[in-house]
Amino acid sequence: MSALGRHLLSIDDLGRSGIEGLLEIAASFAEVVTRDIPKVPALKGRMVATLFAESSTRTRSSFETAAKRLSADVLSLTTVASSMAKGESVKDTVRTLRAIGADALVVRHPAEGVPVQVARWTEASVVNAGDGCHEHPTQALLDCFTLQRHFGGGAGGGGGQGFLEGARVAIVGDILHSRVARSCTKAFVSLGARVTLAGPKTLLPTFAGEWPAELSCELEPVLYETDVLYLLRMQRERGAGVFVPSEREFAHLYGIDERRLGMLAGKAVIMHPGPVNRGVEMTSAVADSDRSLALDQVHNGVAVRMAVLYLLVAGGGAVGKEADGGPAIGAPGFPGADR
Repeated sequence: MSALGRHLLSIDDLGRSGIEGLLEIAASFAEVVTRDIPKVPALKGRMVATLFAESSTRTRSSFETAAKRLSADVLSLTTVASSMAKGESVKDTVRTLRAIGADALVVRHPAEGVPVQVARWTEASVVNAGDGCHEHPTQALLDCFTLQRHFGGGAGGGGGQGFLEGARVAIVGDILHSRVARSCTKAFVSLGARVTLAGPKTLLPTFAGEWPAELSCELEPVLYETDVLYLLRMQRERGAGVFVPSEREFAHLYGIDERRLGMLAGKAVIMHPGPVNRGVEMTSAVADSDRSLALDQVHNGVAVRMAVLYLLVAGGGAVGKEADGGPAIGAPGFPGADR
């Protein structure tokens, strides 16, 4: 069973059973998006508003596509295309969106904690789509879903829901500024994986010892023991460039080329949340190889975000398996009968 409260602000809002239950719902929606008409009336008559104060391609388009697939009305705002550009506060913008009728707000902001504050200002459901260097919970969820669908029986030898039990995950690059690293570490460890954070010492946060992960300033010894290699870009917009002598040196020490790709175990895969800086965290040959799951991550993001919006806005429900093996979700409007 999976159920969320009113908001999804952190991976901590779910825990292992919540993650597994949400992934089960996402699997049902993944079937929906393969139909000739990939749309269901689960959120018909509801409104989802996206409020992005940072640039985004994948997250924003994925959420908006997910909401439209659920038949919700979608209202899209950015800082430059709203009254925030005229000095309106986030609080007033949020209250305006709720007054218009928004049932859910998907919020991205460069300042940590803004989605949490937004949740205090509105009766609408709030989804954290990335707040500063803090968290990005739906990215972690779609990454888990991607690995579940790829490995099936388990990267670390587990079966069933234990697809990450005992798996070895290395998250490499700009850990210091990465909200993805924080959310993914929490989610992967919750599902039984062992996580190593690797990168230059200057890009490993001093508080990383509080994370449930090992730390390494060396890359190549880690590669031989890795099932999932998760690469992060240098976040220039947060000043990451001043923490290393040059991107060229970073690429030399921590970038993945075909030689380092060969150090990975035969079934190991590469992930990246995007956008990819080709030639820095990995070469084009690696990015385009069949070991890369980057496009699978983008594709699976729609089904996962459909599941999140469905649980928050439609009130969620219980997930189980009926006698015939099909999904059973105990809430009105689920797509089972709408084919």
